[in-house]
Amino acid sequence: MKVFRKIRQNLITEGKLRKYLLYAVGEILLVMIGILLAFQVNSWNTQRLKNKAAKIVLYQY
Repeated sequence: MKVFRKIRQNLITEGKLRKYLLYAVGEILLVMIGILLAFQVNSWNTQRLKNKAAKIVLYQY
């Protein structure tokens, strides 16, 4: 995290606002991708557990 902080501070102090904004958008996109991946993994796990429970019920009868 210190690396990102240094990059951000250097871009701001050097007056490179455009590069800073691109950097900020990139960070936001990475966070959004991470959140979407977490939701997808959670969805897969929920579906897997439902399928497992359904198989158990079917095998009992």
